Amino acid sequence: MSEIVLENLVKRYGQVTVIEELSLTMEDNEFTVLVGPSGCGKSTTLRMIAGLETVTSGEIYIGGKPVSHLEPKDRDIAMVFQDYALYPHMNVAKNMSFALRLARQSKAEIEKRVKKVAEMLGIEPLLSRKPAQLSGGQRQRVAMGRALVRDASTFLFDEPLSNLDAKLRTQMRAELALMRQRLEKNMIYVTHDQVEAMTLGDRIVVMHRGIIQQQGSAEELYKKPVNKFVAGFLGSPPMNFFNGIIEEKGGRMNATGDGYSLPLSEAMQNRLQDRQTKEVIVGLRPSAFHHIDVSGEGVQLDLPVILSEYIGSQSVIVSRIGGEQVLVEVDSDTPFSMNEILQFELDPESIYLFDPETEDAL
Repeated sequence: MSEIVLENLVKRYGQVTVIEELSLTMEDNEFTVLVGPSGCGKSTTLRMIAGLETVTSGEIYIGGKPVSHLEPKDRDIAMVFQDYALYPHMNVAKNMSFALRLARQSKAEIEKRVKKVAEMLGIEPLLSRKPAQLSGGQRQRVAMGRALVRDASTFLFDEPLSNLDAKLRTQMRAELALMRQRLEKNMIYVTHDQVEAMTLGDRIVVMHRGIIQQQGSAEELYKKPVNKFVAGFLGSPPMNFFNGIIEEKGGRMNATGDGYSLPLSEAMQNRLQDRQTKEVIVGLRPSAFHHIDVSGEGVQLDLPVILSEYIGSQSVIVSRIGGEQVLVEVDSDTPFSMNEILQFELDPESIYLFDPETEDAL
């Protein structure tokens, strides 16, 4: 196993900079997920590590050795692509063993590795089939198996589940997590799906416009986002945002805007003591709203039911605060009708504030 270090990586295409001085250290035996919207630079970063893209400037170290000028075959890595990239005229066993045969491994060693990985992935009965005879999920397992038989120090995954349907993605995500527990290898996984990122990664690296916004565990990023982008990107349904100002009433600070006035926590008030400007962006997650009876006590918001989306144990209500649309999660057993006014309370600890100019968390 090898520590992977990206040091001041820059990638330009002509005058366009897509990666800007990116530095990142990935520890031994760590599952790192690079996540972000399309065009954020995550796949380009992965391809530079793999050697499929040249580095404009900066360096990549694997196990302390600079590798940015080495050929892909000399970097001790294996990669799983988004489109499977299987040879249609070869059966599963030959697809999986292709790199080993190129490396002139012995027939006994090849059979041993292919059998071991096929058992791990549950595709042993498929070894004699060709890709056209396989389902999408089976083809994805074969693509993973082809990488795993190489026994490289590092495995790279470039959105490997994006071509699968929702049910199969969930199943394959669970299988990836189990495989991760059995293999003591470095794994770098690229996805635009924040659910995949949060469920798979030991560490999540959120990227935007070629720059790392924040890195850490799923819980750290979800509970303590450093800026509005991270807060809005992680979490489903996404966080609601409103323009507001800080007002002081009766010795207590409130975040106030069109249609709401929310008391802030003691910790937040302390952080705002020396702040000069009063304008803020207020962030509220859909799960932060707690439905209460009219007689209930607490911070109350009266929200009309504009639309309801039933998603099983939860329903997502589309409503409005002032002139802004807001998404609210409620128990799907909660009775309500369209245009009904529902009452909600909010824990002050669940209120996020961001600077309207820098969009940094306050």
